[in-house]
Amino acid sequence: MTEEFDPKVYLQQGAWRDVRLGLHRTEELLERLGRPQDRLRIVHVAGTNGKGSTCAFTAGILQAAGYKVGLFTSPYVLRFNERIQVNREDISDEDLLAVALEVREAAEQMDEQPTAFELITAAALLHFAQVGCTAVVLEVGLGGRLDSTNVVVPEVCAITSIALDHTHVLGDTIAKIAHEKAGIIKAGIPVVSYRQKPEAEAVIMQRAREVGAPVSVPRFGRIHAHAEGLHQVFSYDGFTDVRLKLAGTYQPNNAVMAIEIARVLRGRGFEISDEAIKAGLEATVWQGRFEVVRDNPTVIVDGGHNEQGANVLAASLREYFPQGGVTFVMNVLRDKNYQAMIDATLPLAARYFCAEPPENERALHADELACAIRERELEFEGVHDYCVQRLQVQACPSIANAVEGAVEAAGPDGVVCCFGSLYAIADVMAALKSC
Repeated sequence: MTEEFDPKVYLQQGAWRDVRLGLHRTEELLERLGRPQDRLRIVHVAGTNGKGSTCAFTAGILQAAGYKVGLFTSPYVLRFNERIQVNREDISDEDLLAVALEVREAAEQMDEQPTAFELITAAALLHFAQVGCTAVVLEVGLGGRLDSTNVVVPEVCAITSIALDHTHVLGDTIAKIAHEKAGIIKAGIPVVSYRQKPEAEAVIMQRAREVGAPVSVPRFGRIHAHAEGLHQVFSYDGFTDVRLKLAGTYQPNNAVMAIEIARVLRGRGFEISDEAIKAGLEATVWQGRFEVVRDNPTVIVDGGHNEQGANVLAASLREYFPQGGVTFVMNVLRDKNYQAMIDATLPLAARYFCAEPPENERALHADELACAIRERELEFEGVHDYCVQRLQVQACPSIANAVEGAVEAAGPDGVVCCFGSLYAIADVMAALKSC
């Protein structure tokens, strides 16, 4: 009976542990659902860092231009429904139940059962088609070539910044990972690619040549940005004084990716004015990306969860708080390069409160993280201009305990930065409400 069916449990069965890359199950599932993807005009976005923000900016532009925009992202930050949005509104529980039931009925007819991500991908595409979305922004879940989202033929492909991540699945070099990301490039479909490292750029350009896909790369050198408070104002190639709600010195780059995506879409028949581009960028909000969530002390929540993410986080902190003295709440998965994440933030730190990402078998224990920080601290002695003795490192039993301790230790005039894993953001937000 439907009242006993929990769509959120069904669509998350096995979670990320159930990774079986391949497209055949998704293709069969969507075939049984009537091929909803064929009724959608899609922007397909892969990459390591900046995917979420680029997707959000692109969706904002399309919505400002008058389109009914579906947005599919992962993972969620506060609630599961965030992963499927229409005009930035989460799918309702009623619609989620209805679409999950349809997906389950189709999946039960298959000999090989789909994975969790394949189920949620199908549910998203089906919902977007049913409600009449006139544009869809689809974020790749893992990699690209064999990701379940790669069953679509989009209007444009976009590849954001590529770095080492998920190396156990995607490969242990930038070139190998770029090969997987470039797998979303399709014959004749335009590509917008971030300015990549040479080894990644070579792979992307080779793939594009093989299938006859035109590639454009944003001219980031034309960006002129400055901070106003904790936010960025930038000008770029005809756009003047674009005022982003998203903080972080890296956000103008993501916004420019969205500008170039919009320009490609114009060539595909989309009606998008410069006014809509600017309005869409300025209206965009995105949780957990250098998000200032509290004053007194200033509390920043950032989803930086790998080496590159920590580096851009540190660059933003250095821009806004050059004096350092940041109190970090850090939690991380053990398969990330957490040593490099520590190195990026250590010169800015006054103290660390270490915790574990909740309910994740890949979580690094808080005491292991604390030990790693102390070891790096000793190695940094004499290299960076701060007194090692003043750095405090504490392992905490929970995210809530770490957040509460950090807010108290920083004091009303301090700065707290919570980072390391997207999976912990909901717990961080909840903890902040009670302290």
